[in-house]
Amino acid sequence: MKVGLLSREYPPDVYGGAGVHVEFLARELRALADVRVHCWGEGREAGVTRHAAWPELAGANDALRTFSVDLSMAAAVADRDLVHSHTWYANLAGHLAKLLYGIPHVITSHSLEPLRPWKAEQLGGGYALSCWAERTAIETADAVIAVSHGMRTDILESYPAIDPDRVHVIHNGIDTGLYRPRPSPDALLRHGIDPGRPYVLFVGRITRQKGVPHLLRAARQLDPDIQLVLCAGAPDTPEIDREFRALFEELSGTRSGVHWIPEMLPRPEVIHLLTHAAVFACPSVYEPLGIVNLEAMACATPVVASKVGGIPEVVTEDTGLLVPYDEKDTDGFEYALGFALNGLVRDTGLAARMGAAGRQRAVGAFGWDAVARRTAELYEAVLNGRTRQ
Repeated sequence: MKVGLLSREYPPDVYGGAGVHVEFLARELRALADVRVHCWGEGREAGVTRHAAWPELAGANDALRTFSVDLSMAAAVADRDLVHSHTWYANLAGHLAKLLYGIPHVITSHSLEPLRPWKAEQLGGGYALSCWAERTAIETADAVIAVSHGMRTDILESYPAIDPDRVHVIHNGIDTGLYRPRPSPDALLRHGIDPGRPYVLFVGRITRQKGVPHLLRAARQLDPDIQLVLCAGAPDTPEIDREFRALFEELSGTRSGVHWIPEMLPRPEVIHLLTHAAVFACPSVYEPLGIVNLEAMACATPVVASKVGGIPEVVTEDTGLLVPYDEKDTDGFEYALGFALNGLVRDTGLAARMGAAGRQRAVGAFGWDAVARRTAELYEAVLNGRTRQ
């Protein structure tokens, strides 16, 4: 079975959960199929072909540049039996390959454009193009993988033309051999973090979706001895960047122990920070699953997260605290978020029990080998015509 995985992100260019997903899915699938990854970037390597936007489109809208990469990907997968695309950045490539070569197209939906209207800030009119590409591809795909049951509901509500029998739930996974408790006080010192004080950790991009401004406002309530560590970079727009910086400077001016790490850290460094964190915070306003919560749990760190999307399928009552999010009452959300963070940092016994339970849950329920096996089984069903089209 010759499979083409189509993605914007792939190591070393990974900045979000979709890139992590493709990295580990490809690794495990190679034991089950002939897998070639097609992604953005320059250069070639074994099993990976990288594609770049057309130079003639330098300075054009990002959506148009994306489509040029999609054309390049579609041209390169003629030898594949099936293509599997991830995110709207690659969905059009999969759709074109299906039309051009008559091969099945499988989509993993990591997020949905209609549920991310703030992307219009980043893409301008290109947001209409990204929505069109996603809709066209997802409504004609042979199978759609939702990364959570919550995500499946969102897909069917956003795209009612899809036959529900074509939408399958396969959760994201976690490598619990790689992500495990790894203490390193030196890692804290390198970033100016006081090892003698507890800290709340955030890891994610500076986007509307990830809710980091909500966390910065909630952090005004944190006990004075609690530090806040933000591994936050890649702002979507100048507007969200300015908002983040203003809130960071305001918070830093009123309390000590506020640390911002804007650069993309090596994975081992992130694991050290996760290991030492008193609590991991995930204040997302939209999250189909949230691999980052699994990463924290695998490092035996308790989680305080928004009760949105697929997060409740990962973070349960014995592994963390969930805070309901209401876009009409963001003040209430921020207050409840700060209250939950304070409470869990103070209750070290409860935090330790939740951390241990989180590690156990990550190991037992979210292994990548199982994710890859279920994905390969879906490929075989599609190729054998056992799923509806």
